[in-house]
Amino acid sequence: MSLENIYGIVSSSLTSQSIRLNAVASNIANASTAASSPDAVFKALKPVFRTVYDEVLTEGGGTAPVAKVEVDSVIRQASEAVRQYEPEHPLADDTGYVYYPSISVIEEMADMLSASRSFQTSMEVMTTAKQLQQRMLSLGA
Repeated sequence: MSLENIYGIVSSSLTSQSIRLNAVASNIANASTAASSPDAVFKALKPVFRTVYDEVLTEGGGTAPVAKVEVDSVIRQASEAVRQYEPEHPLADDTGYVYYPSISVIEEMADMLSASRSFQTSMEVMTTAKQLQQRMLSLGA
């Protein structure tokens, strides 16, 4: 498998994890955002991944199967709003209730750590591939 193919695979992983990290950041930032009705509450964002299979040319002239990950879509989670009695809040409804998203910051932080580690691992793979290519070039000189 060529270095170009490795970079393509790693690049798709980096892009996917970056989108995942952005979704988590948005969820954490909006976890305590108040709304005046359950319909207006922020809904957590979740990326949906899919595997894309492809054939790449090998150095021997044949083909080899390669799997990449891509973000198929980013969906808003359907979850119940958390209702809290806060009659002094400017967004309180006629009965004094304010609505908040049901986002667990702890779960989002765990998801962020997982995405961050996956991103870091992909970067290490790309760095290693680059170092191997540089060593190979120095052997040929």
